[in-house]
Parts: sequence; C-alpha cells; structure tokens
Amino acid sequence: MSRAILARRIAVAVAALLVVVLGIVAVLAVTWVRRPFPTTEGQIQVPGLSGKVSVLRDDRGIPQIYADSSDDLFRAEGFVHAQDRFFEMDLRRHITAGRLSELVGEGGLETDRVIRTLGWRRVAEAELPTLKPETRRYLQAYADGVNAYIKQQGDPAKMSLEYVVLGQKVKNYRVEEWTPADSLAWLKAMAWDLRGDYTAELMRARLAGSMSINQINELYPAYDYNANKPILSGQDWSPLASSSSTSANSAVPATAAKVGAGAAGTKAGAKVRGELAAETAPGAERAYAVVQRALNAVPVTMGRGDGIGSNSWVVGGNRTSTGKPLLANDPHLGVSIPGIWYQVGLHCRSVGSSCPFDVAGYSFSGLPGVVIGHNQSIAWGFTNLGPDVSDFFLEQVRGNTYLRDGKQVPLTMRTETIKIGGGGEQTITVRSTVHGPILSDAIEDVASAGDRPPVNGRPSAGSYEVALQWTGIEVTQTADAIFGLNTAQNFEQFRTAAKDFAVPSQNLLYADTAGNIGYQAPGRIPVRSRYMEAAPGFWIRPGWVSSWDWKGYVPFDEMPHSYNPPEGFIVAANQAVTESGTPFLTTEWDYGYRAQRIRSLVEKDAKITPAMMSQIQGDTRSQFAPTLVKALLKVDLGHDDFTKQAQDLLRSWDFTNPVGASESGAAAAYYNAVWANLLNLTFNDELPKDLRADGGDQWMRAMTVLLTKQGSPWWDDKRTPGVAEGQSEILRKALVAARLQLTKELGKEPSDWQWGQLHQLTLTHQVLGGDDISPHIVTKLFNRGPINMPGGSAIVNANGWDASVGLDDEDSDKAFDVDWAPSMRMVVDLSNLDKSRWVNQTGNSGHTYSPHYSDQTDAWVKNQLYDWPFTEKAVRDAGGDELTLIPGGTTS
Repeated sequence: MSRAILARRIAVAVAALLVVVLGIVAVLAVTWVRRPFPTTEGQIQVPGLSGKVSVLRDDRGIPQIYADSSDDLFRAEGFVHAQDRFFEMDLRRHITAGRLSELVGEGGLETDRVIRTLGWRRVAEAELPTLKPETRRYLQAYADGVNAYIKQQGDPAKMSLEYVVLGQKVKNYRVEEWTPADSLAWLKAMAWDLRGDYTAELMRARLAGSMSINQINELYPAYDYNANKPILSGQDWSPLASSSSTSANSAVPATAAKVGAGAAGTKAGAKVRGELAAETAPGAERAYAVVQRALNAVPVTMGRGDGIGSNSWVVGGNRTSTGKPLLANDPHLGVSIPGIWYQVGLHCRSVGSSCPFDVAGYSFSGLPGVVIGHNQSIAWGFTNLGPDVSDFFLEQVRGNTYLRDGKQVPLTMRTETIKIGGGGEQTITVRSTVHGPILSDAIEDVASAGDRPPVNGRPSAGSYEVALQWTGIEVTQTADAIFGLNTAQNFEQFRTAAKDFAVPSQNLLYADTAGNIGYQAPGRIPVRSRYMEAAPGFWIRPGWVSSWDWKGYVPFDEMPHSYNPPEGFIVAANQAVTESGTPFLTTEWDYGYRAQRIRSLVEKDAKITPAMMSQIQGDTRSQFAPTLVKALLKVDLGHDDFTKQAQDLLRSWDFTNPVGASESGAAAAYYNAVWANLLNLTFNDELPKDLRADGGDQWMRAMTVLLTKQGSPWWDDKRTPGVAEGQSEILRKALVAARLQLTKELGKEPSDWQWGQLHQLTLTHQVLGGDDISPHIVTKLFNRGPINMPGGSAIVNANGWDASVGLDDEDSDKAFDVDWAPSMRMVVDLSNLDKSRWVNQTGNSGHTYSPHYSDQTDAWVKNQLYDWPFTEKAVRDAGGDELTLIPGGTTS
C-alpha cells in the first residue's frame, strides 16, 4: 500500500480537524515548528549514564557519539534518535503493534486489524528472551535513552509538530514509554516489505480463473542467464566440504537438491498433481480477493513494488586505483519525508571486549546499532535477496476446526481489542492454522470475486479460507546479527553474524581493510518437498494435506557465499544468486537489468576509482530500451507525420534518461510514454485494476519474450470486440497514443520535451502529506517537491515509477511520478575510511523546517556525495556542534 493510500485511509480521522488548525497555525506556527528542535550544544542530564557521552553533530546534523561503555553508547543513541525522529518512531511502533488507530483515530482500523492478525508485536515480544544477553542489554539501554527524552520533553507538542495537528482529533494523547519490543517490532515491518514472491503467488491464483496457465506463464518468463549474469557468476556452488570453508563457491546446496530432485514431468509429479486436483473444490477466489485487500491494508514502511530493489557492488584492490577494496550500496525503497535512514556514528572511546563498537553508517530510528555501514575494519552493504519465504495455504474451515489429513482439528484462536483514539474500541478474533494466521479473516464484508479459482495452477472447486505461512512471524534472532555485524573484524566473524540474520533475507556484500571482499546469502529459507516435484513454489497450495508443508530450513552452511572470487568484484543488485536448476531460494528473481549494467561498467575500466563508483550509481541508461526501440522503429506509420516526428527521436537515442533539456531527455520522455501506453494496450485489458502492469523488470522481460511471439493472445486488445490487433498494430497504437499524450502534457514540439518534467518526485509525509486530507498550507509544511528526476525503473539510478498509475482520471496527474528511489548512497574506501562518502535521501531530522529536514536532497537528486569522516580527529576537524550527555536526573 502506497503512502498516498495510507493517507486516504486516515482522511476521515484528520480532515475535519485541519480546518480548525489553520487559523491557529497562522499565529503560533513559529513557536510550534521550532519548539521540538533538539538541543545540540551544552549539557543535558540523562538518567542511567555511567559517564559523560559526547555527541558531535556536523553541518548536516549527523551525530557521532562517543562513550566509555556500550550501554552508555546505546542509551545515547536512543536519546539522539528521539531528539530528531521521535514522531517517526512513535508512528512506526503504532503501525507495527496494530495500534495506529490510537494515534490517528478510526482511519487506522483496517491497518490495525491486519497487523494484529499477523501478530508482529506478539512475535517481537516472544523474540526478546531468546536474544543474547548483551543484545537484550543494548535494547534496554536504547529504550532508557528514548525514555529519558520522553520525560525531558513531557508534552507531545514539544516532541513534534505532528502531535499538534493530530491532537485536534485525538485529545489527551499520551506518549508511552519505549520498550525493547518496540524496537524489535520494527524488524517485522522491514521483513514484511522485503519478503519474496507473495504478490506473484496471489496474482497467478487470481488470474488462473480467467485465462490459461500458458498465458499466465508468459507474464513470468524464465531468467535469462546468458544476458544478465547471476551474483556468483562463473562459480561452481556445491555442498561445503566443511563448515569452516571460505573458498569461492556457488549453486545448489545438498539439502535443497535432495528435496527438489523431482521434475514437473515425472510420475511422482503427476501423482501429486492428480492428488491435488482430486482434493480441491470451487470458491477460493473470494478468499484470494479478501487476502489481496488485507495485504494492501498494510502500510508500506520501507517500500515495495515490482522494480524495487537495491544496488550493491564491491571491487577488490587489484581492480581499484587505491589498491584496496571499494564498496558501494544504494538500497531502493519507498520515498518519504523524513527518509528511511538516520546517519550516525557509534564509537567506544577505548575499543575492547567490554566496549567493542567503532562503527558508522545508516540506522533506523527506533532500532539501536548501525544497519548498513562500516567499522574500523570491515564494510558491508545490503540488497534484497527476495527469497520465497512465504506461502499461502487454502484451508477447509468448518466452524472452529479445519481439515488436516482427513481429520478436523481445532483452530488456534485469540481475541484482540483495538482502541480508537478519540474514543471507542473494536474487538476482533484472530484464527490460525498450523501454517499461520488466516488472513482472509482480517478484512470483513468482501464479496466473491470468482467461482473457479486454482490451486497450484489447476482448476479447483470449493470455498476456503487462506492462511499465510511466513518466516517473518516466526521467532528469530535477527537483532543479534545487527550487533554482530557492527563488531565483526573479518570475514569469518562477518559470516558468524550473518547466520543470525534470519529475516528479511538479504544479499550481504563485504570488504575489509586487509584487502578481502566477499558475499553471503543469509536467511531462513524454507525447504519444500512435494510441491517442488509438481511445480515451482509460486502457486497457492492445499493446507489440508500435510505432505505439502514446509520440511525445515536450508542450513546456513549450504547457503551461497563467496570469498575473494577470481573476477575481483561482486555485483549484487537483486538478480539471481546462482545459475541453478533447483530453485531452492526462489524462481522470482529481479531479471538483472541493473546488475548487468553495473557489471559492464565495472568491467570497462582496468582500475576503478572512488569517483567512478559514484558515477555508476548515477547511471541512467536503460538495458531494456534497445530491445523495445528496435521493434518500435520497425513500425510503419504510413502518412502519420505527426507521430513520425516523435518516433524519430528514438533513432539516435543513447538510451539514457537524463533530467534536463537535451536530445536524450526528449527521447526518454517519449520512450517512457510509449512504454506506459504499450503496457496498457497489451496487458491491462485482461488484468484486474489492482493488478495492472506497473512496468518494472518483470514486464520488461515479459515484453522481450512477447516480441518474439507474434501469435500470443496478449497482442489482442480485448477492449476492441471483433478486432484482433496483433503485435504491429499494438505497437503502432502505443506510438500514436504517447505522441498525443506528450503533446498535451509538454507541448507540440517533441524536441522541447524533457523527461524530468514528467518524471517528478514529491517527498510526502506518511500521515499529513496527502493532498486529499490536508489543505495546501499543511502539506507545504511537511512535504517537499515536486522535484524533476532522472533515471527510471530497472535502471541503476532507480528512480522508479508505476506505469499503472495515471490511467484513470483520478490519478492522471500522477503518471510517471517517482514511487521508489535510492534511499541513500554510500561509497566506502577501505584504503582510507575518512575518504568514504555518503548522502541521504532527505536529511537526518524529522522536524519540518529544521535546517536538516531536507538538506541532503539536492545533492541526492544530483548524485553528489558528502565527505564521511570516521576517525575522531577527522570528525572534529569537520566542525559542528558538541552536546555532552552527563549522568543525573531520575528515571521516575
């Protein structure tokens, strides 16, 4: 669910109050806006500190924290996070606990019902006692620091301007104390947004009632390993000889190979398919539709969508100008203000076993430690691995029981009471099977959407509920991994930490000051048996047959990893990890356009400089465009000189997508408009409105294959009865429609068109930034933009847009708007960590009109990086403010 949708969900709760607020804002705006700004100089007492802590903030408000103990370090981090981002932290914990309604009123109820059903907070509370003692201690110290800030400020209006606005509706709102479980619950939101192929699984099931399996499969073509190399390209992954091995390896682990040995065409596979067909019955489509709505009700806290991914690559010293590794990372997530990340440094004044931290990078407000960054010895980056870690199971429910292997067994049931800010409450019943919560319970009063839904791609018969099994709602120890990564000093320690990184499963890239580079795929990856013999793991399956259940998890030592590979570099940009015939991780990879472009740029030069690493991050060339443009230039437009004038822009285009006035920018504008219209003409006539083609890498790969299949039924636009268009006519229509569209939007002369004038970003506040709920003066307080943007979907500079937006009158003004983007960028120089560079999407502050609310945005848009000093001398030489936190005060 986009942030705009979340804003609409809470519109009822806040729209009326804003009219009242406007008059007050005119008088008290300056006071309200400035009152929450943090104190950054002098001294502040913080209860529980054992000694003085120094907080050095640079010219962009980025704190470097120095303490004598780990507890003091994390207590200070909690205090500083709260100073700059407390409303964001409070919003996150309300969302992840299913308590959004308490903060925003009844507009949050649907979100709360779904998240209570998933049980994020309950899992977080169950995880806490399973963590290492030091992890629990750090989490508590962090919570103590946050609570010191809460007590110091007292009134919510002194914590953030948002409370002033929301307080007009939700009277007497009281900020609760922070707890370690509040921090852990945020990991569940992160895992939810970055899990695997659940959308594709549900989409296949919904479409199978209206079209053939072959036609559906054309939307999900096979990965092209020849065109786009996997992460561990050219390596032979085989079962590890020993758990201590660190040799370069890559491909099929033994466990997965054994359980997936059967093929779809084997007798065993046929038996399973026949068994499944005999056990299914009509009616599941209603449940599928309900589940889709439930999934859409969960706010996007980090960002999802076809095309969302991340770039990360590391180059060994033999290929760099510095003689030591260079590591780059730019995770692509949802866009918002404040941005996802908070930059921070955490430094023990004397690094040792009792205080082992000397680390800097990107953190999440609300969670202690550094998530991505470097310490004094190693650097690491993340990209989403995207494994298949969730499955939908159809369940035959009768009363308070469900069918398992021929017997009715009791459902697990619990009640949840949701309190509503402003008064009232709602009680729900959450039902679960052995697989997980029944998501089709979470949304009420949804009508049937069809009568012949599929199970595992086969027509079925019957009426069912749908349960979700997902590793993210199992008790794991991902929090342990964060502190392990922060203190690791070599690849062995790095892998040991990664072993605990259960969800979300990420590609972890590694470099160290000794000159080594590496890769590790961590995560809790389910082992599936019987259905792998019948079909890949992307169909909803029957919950009443236990042989279709998960059989355990892939052992960590059998997960792909690599250490100092012969190529001398590793690119991990969400593409396939290995070229494997047994899809034990997933079959739903990103199709590798960004990854292959990065590889080609790295391979181009014998010696890569830090500046080159940054330049690659800003690359705007489309790897897919040459394929489509070749087909478009073959289209005969006859005497249509008006459209030919635009078509000619593509003849000399270099396939880049720049922001300003140029030949390339004009061609990019037209190309992207053609692409959006082509998707609409080819696919959207047969897809439900909420499943329209969004134009990401999946659709690029599908179109690549369809261009070789002139007879595909997708080339017939079903909205033109009695006419079968065919490929050439659909391409012609797309060219014509795009010419008319841009003439209306940008003017009659194609050479004047600019991609940046179409492709814009408005950084929108998650709660108070929506035009549909906030008068203009209020949105201007919290939002920033619009900003003209380069790049696009499946491009290295991945300022992605959703091609399904703008097709209807109500959202026509949002066509080509940026939906996701690089959430930050960093280039770590392992030859001299003080020469590393970084930039954030917005700024470090969550306070509107703070000097640091959006002070990095201009540089971020232009792909410019700032200096990133690390050693204390470099930090102090850079200047800024110094705040000293001292022991004192009380916790009561």
